[in-house]
Amino acid sequence: MTESPARPTKAGGTKERILDTTAELFRRYGYTGTGLKQVVADANAPFGSLYHHFPGGKQQLGGEVIRRAGAMYYELVAGVIDAAPDIVAGIRDTFGGAAEVLRATDYVDACPIETVALEVASSNEPLRQATAEVFEQWITGAAARFEAAGIDAPAARELAVAIITLLEGAFVLARASRTTEALDAAGAVAIAAVETALRA
Repeated sequence: MTESPARPTKAGGTKERILDTTAELFRRYGYTGTGLKQVVADANAPFGSLYHHFPGGKQQLGGEVIRRAGAMYYELVAGVIDAAPDIVAGIRDTFGGAAEVLRATDYVDACPIETVALEVASSNEPLRQATAEVFEQWITGAAARFEAAGIDAPAARELAVAIITLLEGAFVLARASRTTEALDAAGAVAIAAVETALRA
């Protein structure tokens, strides 16, 4: 994870600008802290266009942003892992890249899925479901890569759940402490877990 996806470009169609802008605002301020007026202003879009593209309002916009950003993060991290010489190096690069992004953005740009999930898990069932779908996509994708490296299916899924938990939890601690110590520690644990699973 060497760069942060879903940055608004102010180019492209109005709907894409709104989605990109909302994803960035979710990373920074969460779902509750992101207002629709702020979205359209930052996206340079007429207010009416928001309800034209998202007639369900903020909840529909939020669901689409979560799924879209989740897919973009998946492709980004999958690309990092797949470009590495082996799965251990891929996990090392993922945690290292995440730390780089946080430092480069002054600990502002973390994972929008985790940020929103913390807010809505007990209060907004459609958005909870959207975040759960994204996490399941990530788990399934990571597990498939661990299986391809020679780890049996049950252990591969367990490892995928653990590593995504380490990464997302480390984002929370890193943003609070404004240091990458949590990502460094979580990455070391993740690497050791993969190495152990490969030996088994």
